[in-house]
Amino acid sequence: MKTDLTYTEINGIYYPDMQMPEQPTVHMCKYGQMRLDHLKKHRRGTYTTLLTTCKLSEHLAEIDAEAKRRVGELTVAFAKADGITEQLKAGNNLLWAQEMNNCKAQAEEIVFREVVFR
Repeated sequence: MKTDLTYTEINGIYYPDMQMPEQPTVHMCKYGQMRLDHLKKHRRGTYTTLLTTCKLSEHLAEIDAEAKRRVGELTVAFAKADGITEQLKAGNNLLWAQEMNNCKAQAEEIVFREVVFR
């Protein structure tokens, strides 16, 4: 089996001239960035596998989309359970914003644990 590898000498050591294929560029937001940071710090094997198989960008985009969807669903469910309505928004929008922020924070805590940092 013949391979046409070329080598580059650096400080007396020969390194093969190989390059990783480029990862497709995917736009990701908060949750994808958090997942990437988590993989780099706590799941090095998974990170390396995804990177070398060119599936890292796809994985991060999936996590980002799933986390956004779940946060939206849970926020609405918590708001409904707490009785946060459009009437509250019309009558006292500062209280409505405070309550909705609380619902979103609760939803994000669940999503961080179940999706981003799993």
